[in-house]
Amino acid sequence: MARFRGGAGTTDRVDNDLSDFQAGRRMEKRTIVIGAVVTAHLFSAPAAFAGPWEDGMAAYNRGDYVPAIRLFRPLAERGNAKAQSVLGVMFRRGEGVPRSSARAHMWFSFAAARGDAAAKAELRGVSRTMTREEISQAEAMARACEASNYRECEY
Repeated sequence: MARFRGGAGTTDRVDNDLSDFQAGRRMEKRTIVIGAVVTAHLFSAPAAFAGPWEDGMAAYNRGDYVPAIRLFRPLAERGNAKAQSVLGVMFRRGEGVPRSSARAHMWFSFAAARGDAAAKAELRGVSRTMTREEISQAEAMARACEASNYRECEY
């Protein structure tokens, strides 16, 4: 058996090359399997994570306002500030519902109270278009709505 300068024999070197080759093949197979799992996970993720909010936004963006309202209302009633803000926008614009500054004010005030900055800005905007009496009516509607646990929200 021939010795190399580092002291390893020929058979030692061949054995090491073979085990390195086998380890490389195992690593390659493992990489392919992990890549396939990650790819499958990524392609299935949108379907797995779609819920009422995503479905509501998809409907809203398509202009299907009635289904969007049906999806956003339960979220808004459970305190979702973004859903409350979207309902405010829909009432302000009359999208799928009769246009109502009072109802828009009510939903914006709920979202603003939960810290939604966009809702605070919308609330200021809608308030500028309303009389003092209309704002008082909207505030009374909001109190009645919350007191009834969102069962009597006049929508």
